[in-house]
This record gives sequence, C-alpha cells and structure tokens, in this order.
Amino acid sequence: MEPRIVYVHGNGNKPREDLLKSQWDRALFGVDMGSASRMAYWASLLHPHPLPDGRADPLDGGAVPVEETGGPAARAVEPTEEFVTRTLAEARAGIAVRAGGTEAGAADTGAGAGTAAGAGAAAGADEPLAGWLRDMGYLAEALAEDGGPPVGAAGGPEAFPLPASARTRLFRLLVEHTFKDVHAYFFGGVGPAIRDVVRQALDQAREGAGAGAPLVVVGHSLGSIAAYEVLAEEPRRVDLFVTIGSPLAITEVQDVLAGPPAVPDGLALWRNASDLRDLVALDHTLRPEYAPVHLVSDHLVLNTSGNHHGAREYLATGPVREPVRALFGGLAT
Repeated sequence: MEPRIVYVHGNGNKPREDLLKSQWDRALFGVDMGSASRMAYWASLLHPHPLPDGRADPLDGGAVPVEETGGPAARAVEPTEEFVTRTLAEARAGIAVRAGGTEAGAADTGAGAGTAAGAGAAAGADEPLAGWLRDMGYLAEALAEDGGPPVGAAGGPEAFPLPASARTRLFRLLVEHTFKDVHAYFFGGVGPAIRDVVRQALDQAREGAGAGAPLVVVGHSLGSIAAYEVLAEEPRRVDLFVTIGSPLAITEVQDVLAGPPAVPDGLALWRNASDLRDLVALDHTLRPEYAPVHLVSDHLVLNTSGNHHGAREYLATGPVREPVRALFGGLAT
C-alpha cells in the first residue's frame, strides 16, 4: 500500500492541472510522483483559462505582463502606507453604504463630524488597524533575518482590534478588494464547489492506494482553508496535514469558518509553516486556537519568492519536506 499525497492550491488562476501537480512534486520530492500525488484543482471554477505554460503565478510572487493577461497585472499586497490608506478608505465607504448611508453621511454622524476634529477622530478610529498592518510588515522584515521569535510565544500581533461583527464586515471588504477568490469562497457561493473538488481528490487518492495506505494533505493559502473545512466536515484518517502560507490562524478567517477551530477528527499530525513576511499568513501560530495542541506544530521558514508566499518555495523548506519524505520513504529522492 503506497502512500498518497493530495495538494490543494491557493488563490488565483494557476497553470494547467498536470503541470501544477508536477511543479509541486518536484519542489517537494525532486521528481514527478506520478499517480502517488494528486492536485485538487479548483482554479477552473473561477478562471476559464489556465495561465500559459512558463508564466509565473503572480500570487506566488511572480508577475504576468499586462499584454498577456488582457487586463491589469495582478500584484502582491504589500504593507505600504498607500495600501493601508486606500484599503481602509474603501472599507469605510463600503461599510457605510451597506449600512444604509453614504460615505459622506457616515462622516456627518456624531459629535465633531464635519470638522477637523471630527476627521481626526475618524482617522484615530482606524489607527490601531493601520498601525498593526504597517508594524506587522516591518517587524517581519526585521525578524526574518535571524529566524524570528519562538513559535507559539505570547505577545505576537493579533488580528483587527474590532468587535466580531465589524471584523467580519471589514474582512469581507478587504478580500473583495484584494483577493477575489477568497471573497468568492466565503461570500460568493463558490465555497461548496471548491470543497467538492477537494473531497473528490481525497476520495480518489484513498481508493487508488487502499484503505490502510498513509495519506498526506498539503494546503496552500486559500487551499489550506478548503482542505481544513473538508476534513472538519467529514472526518477521515489523514496521517499528515501540512498547511503553508495559511491564514487559518487569523481571527477574521476563523469568524467565517463553518465551525469553531479545532484539529479535525482522524488527523494524526498537523504541521503549519509560514514566513514572517508572508502577509497572507498574518498570524503564524495555529496551536493556541486549534486543539488538541500536541497534534499541531508551527514552523517559521524562509520563503524566497517575491512576496514570500510562493507555494513551491514553501514546499522546498526542510520543515515541510522532511515529514512528508519520511512517510514516503523510498519513493522520494
């Protein structure tokens, strides 16, 4: 009974399925794994044409020229002053409109509105979030050189300092403006279809290997969310679950999961890896929220892709490769 591995890719358009699977195989094992690996390929649900062969995935830190995409090139989200200011302004406007008012009407509500003092108070309300986003990026750049603080240590940056209902509204608006597939998954009705793709890949991997064969599941970015929710909904035996560049530790993501965070039944070991500079994995420790904690380990790694989020760069790191190769034994080179 040979072990099997199922990959679940992340946000955005991707290369064709067989090429993407081979790329992940080679990053993780050094060779194409053939039928031992399977890609839960859901990009076609939202993107009718895959990326051309040889083109870098912009959401993995590469860039696709404008003339080859037919529209603006995708870009990595960076914690710049411009990004923070613009995103917060859009989020404020959207929340005001959805609450039944307008941006101007919202600004005219409350003491001091319409005055310099009122504008300052409104800006002050956003200061914790703006400062947190900036500091997170700068702190990560500084700490990544020497490996950062001990994983799981208390006192790390927390998610948006807002009530749960406000956090969810702001999270929805942020992903609507930055990560379209995340918005479609949580708020656009595409989540069930993506999870069906993951479920089918897991079933096919198990059928091909036999009931007792070791099974590894690797989820990147949004793919880690889809994989987690499938495993939480339908417990099944998984020997190793690996999440890379995952946002599952972020409070706003946990707010919109189908159930409270916990290690799914049937999961023997969960290994989570992130780069401190990866702005998708804004919170790098799963253990405090996902119990039982002895089944979960968090690992800080260096991801050398342009935005520190690339899947293949994560797969090539020791804390990801070593436990997977140990399960596969002689199949890996």
